[in-house]
Amino acid sequence: MSLSDALARSVDVVTPDLIEVRRELHAYPELSWHEERTTDLVATWMDKSGISYERFEGTGLAAEIGPDGGPIVALRADLDGLPVVDTSQDPWKSSVPGVSHSCGHDVHVAALLGAAVALAQADADEKLPVRVRLIFQPAEEVMPGGALKLLAAGALRGVSRIFALHCDPSLDVGHVGLREGPITGASDHIHVQLSGRGGHTSRPHLTEDLTYALGSLLTQLPAVLSRRFDPRAGASMVWGQIHSGNAANVIPSTGELSGTLRMLDAAAWHQAEHLVRGLISDIIEPFGVSADVTYTRGVPPVVNDFGATEIMRRAVTQAIGPSGVASTAQSLGGEDFAWYVEAVPGAMGRLGTRTPDGPTYDLHQGNLRIDERAIAIGAKVLACAAVS
Repeated sequence: MSLSDALARSVDVVTPDLIEVRRELHAYPELSWHEERTTDLVATWMDKSGISYERFEGTGLAAEIGPDGGPIVALRADLDGLPVVDTSQDPWKSSVPGVSHSCGHDVHVAALLGAAVALAQADADEKLPVRVRLIFQPAEEVMPGGALKLLAAGALRGVSRIFALHCDPSLDVGHVGLREGPITGASDHIHVQLSGRGGHTSRPHLTEDLTYALGSLLTQLPAVLSRRFDPRAGASMVWGQIHSGNAANVIPSTGELSGTLRMLDAAAWHQAEHLVRGLISDIIEPFGVSADVTYTRGVPPVVNDFGATEIMRRAVTQAIGPSGVASTAQSLGGEDFAWYVEAVPGAMGRLGTRTPDGPTYDLHQGNLRIDERAIAIGAKVLACAAVS
């Protein structure tokens, strides 16, 4: 029996347990930096499998399997949920008000646990050719991401390459989307607080019309950015929140808006903050208002290494067959896995979670559903990637 077949068989044995653990995680999601229960659950699985591990300060842990010496291959899953209401009626729907695993991180954790069990069995059988580090990372959903804290703590010390999977509800289960080069976009948060002299709407000339200034910023910043960035950078400025005023006949003295700036190009990302701050100042200058800008740099694009992508391609072929390999486009979604692949070669694949001929859901939505067959597939792909 080949090593990949042995890994797949080990995953098959624990698949019912993996489904149950995913449902438990889904029922008890935790927000970024607060993944205590989730970390405890992962630690319990490590203990049962005889896998040594160390907890990070706060939440998250790293475990290691395999022979000492030589390079280490890392596999990563993220732990946190989102502040999104679960609108499902599943028996395992979120029991935490206003919090859900609406990005599929419960699937990521379950899949990595399955890979861990399979790799531990291979190690017990003295068939594991490399040392594997399992990284269960907190706080992927906040910027600039928990990956930076783990890197500072030495999560990649001795690692030669790293792999991860991310749920893709637009891709049928049984497929993994692969792409060499950039697979996600850069993503930053922008918050602007405007202040000015308010007053009565009958006398706007005696005020600094802050609501009008907000409206101008709302429309003009995205428009001007589209002419200041190289179109090939794929920059997209989108506002998500705007707040100003409480009455129809009152010009307020404060207002705020928040949004994200995403782009496909790392070089443009490094220039973005300076450009945005200058444009905000120029746009509001005619209104006499002042701006307090909080620009939070998020993550660069995830750039898949060619060699690592080929390893993952072989892993998908070994785990589910050559028909399981799918191509995928670059997304503007941000992912802090980018910080890992800036440090060492690596690759992220898109794990298909859509039931064939079923509805297509979207990430970060409370109605997200996944075909649970994806859990075992993800576990097999990750395990095979570690040893390929």
